Amino acid sequence: MKNLQQSENKKLQHLLSIKGLDKKIIEQIFDDADMFLEKEVTELHNHASLNGKTVCNLFFENSTRTQTTFEIAAKRLSANVINLDIATSSQSKGESILDLVNNLIAMSVDIFVIRHSEPGIPELVARNIKSNAHIINAGDGDREHPTQGLLDAFTIRKFKKSFSNLKVAIVGDIQHSRVAKSEISILSTLGTKEIRVIGPKTLMPDNIEDMNVNVFHTMEEGLNDVDVVMMLRIQKERMSNNTIPSESEYFKNFGLNQKRLKNAKDDALVLHPGPINRGVEIESEVADGKQSVILEQVKHGIAIRMAVMTMMIDKK
Repeated sequence: MKNLQQSENKKLQHLLSIKGLDKKIIEQIFDDADMFLEKEVTELHNHASLNGKTVCNLFFENSTRTQTTFEIAAKRLSANVINLDIATSSQSKGESILDLVNNLIAMSVDIFVIRHSEPGIPELVARNIKSNAHIINAGDGDREHPTQGLLDAFTIRKFKKSFSNLKVAIVGDIQHSRVAKSEISILSTLGTKEIRVIGPKTLMPDNIEDMNVNVFHTMEEGLNDVDVVMMLRIQKERMSNNTIPSESEYFKNFGLNQKRLKNAKDDALVLHPGPINRGVEIESEVADGKQSVILEQVKHGIAIRMAVMTMMIDKK
């Protein structure tokens, strides 16, 4: 995976997974994102890094938030953006995704942002395309969501500066969440002191003990003295009917409220990748409270995606 993602000069060719990414590349993405955030405040004009380039969003799963942030990021870099309507494309007529991508490459598309319900599709495309086009994984099945992992870790760095002394708790549906896998990978790469996962046994993957985390099945114990609380969305679309008894029962045991948050440190951050299910994963008082950095995550997502696409194009 590492050689597929990184070119010979150690720059980014594709972004398919957090696994295999050099820590130096992650830190460079963060530094570039910082620069874009600073320029956003002081400059009103667009950045020209992707001027003359074309970015195509290929979303085989709906995700308004992720697709919109990729589109905004590309346009701020002066790229041309195509949002392909999969329902009316040749995909609905049986054309393979590789044929689709190679045809778009023939039309001079430079970057493809791919979201798919089947794990491994972005990597499959990256291994088989007939050009130097770049592939960004915007979420594949329950496997990974690397730009979400990057923006969440970047948000933590903005507020906490260093990872070496941090205790981070990831709460919820670890088994079905691609976000959780990316979070665990990037936090491990960045040297986080302790990564905890909290949730019911039915929402833990079978290999959880091999994932460099400490497992808890109660919120009170798992949140004790942590610096960061990262809530996950319940992945209803990937669950069997009997995975959790009910949403109300889930919130009763694993929802984040003010009382439970008091188990964490007083200055603990609260994150959520969105969209938020209020009253299921988190109560509104916490989601909108002073410890929440959820809206900052959204803002940082644009800067991170700008940084990733710029790194790809600048390597040439």
